[in-house]
Amino acid sequence: MRERSPDAPAWRSDEPVRVGVSSCLLGSEVRWDGGHKRERFLTDVLAPFVEWVPVCPELELGMGVPREPVHLSRASGELRMLGTRSGEDWTGAMTGFAKRRAREIEALELCGYVLKKDSPSCGMERVKVKADAGPGRRDGRGLFAAALIERLPALPVEEEGRLNDAQLRENWIERVFAYRRLRSLFESRWTIGELVAFHAAHKLQLLAHSTEAYRKLGRVVAHAKQTPRAELRDHYVDAFMAALAVRATRGRHVNVLEHCIGYLRDRVDASVRASLASQIADYRAGLVPLIVPVTMLRHYVAQLGIDYLAQQVYLDPHPKELMLRNHV
Repeated sequence: MRERSPDAPAWRSDEPVRVGVSSCLLGSEVRWDGGHKRERFLTDVLAPFVEWVPVCPELELGMGVPREPVHLSRASGELRMLGTRSGEDWTGAMTGFAKRRAREIEALELCGYVLKKDSPSCGMERVKVKADAGPGRRDGRGLFAAALIERLPALPVEEEGRLNDAQLRENWIERVFAYRRLRSLFESRWTIGELVAFHAAHKLQLLAHSTEAYRKLGRVVAHAKQTPRAELRDHYVDAFMAALAVRATRGRHVNVLEHCIGYLRDRVDASVRASLASQIADYRAGLVPLIVPVTMLRHYVAQLGIDYLAQQVYLDPHPKELMLRNHV
């Protein structure tokens, strides 16, 4: 990430990016069998750039380590969390705990969350749910995960298994750092002018995800003066994060990159424009990753002092050390 100059906007914050995580993914031996599920991308790669807030709902509820494993079960349309051997019903206790813990987590101002996949408490999606008869279905969500997502719908949440997909990983981390910038904007005594500047700086990033979402957000900003401040803030946050949750496509990235070339048209000779166009064409064809045309574009933006593009978050949305655009 670029270093923030003294006159940079407040939303380019250098404050820690606080991220919630299932404790077992950091190597804590809190699972039912006393083991862990350490995820090295989180502990070895991402850790230097975030401040982890570990949570283990089952341990914090008092279920102990080791403990009887639990599973989700559905009877008469009702979802329950039951002990695998004893059938002990933990539904009420976990549901109440999850709602309380989600409220506490909201106060911590997290910017993202990583959940343990397949967990009856933490699984985000496709958790196995047993039925009275038959093999059951993978259509459940862990009880803690459900409370967390219901309480904090704009929070970027992912499972560690899905983070093995390069595009999902890049999208989630992009949203985490975007949410940090949003928080930095709105936790200060923000003005409509600052919101307009924030929106303008994220134009290309939003266009890479959804043209319609960018237009929708533009309408929100256009009516800012007629909207109560709290309503404006909440509406913008929800729409902004929903826009980034739409996966950016190769085609939309190409459109954004070609748009950027337009700002170089009168400042570089034809050979430079041709070289950039060639790299974009190679990216379109899947021959090179996104980082290749972006790096060349950043070089000329800095060399020529093109302020509009230099201010665009699209060119620098997350720490370069993570090398996320090397794989998409």
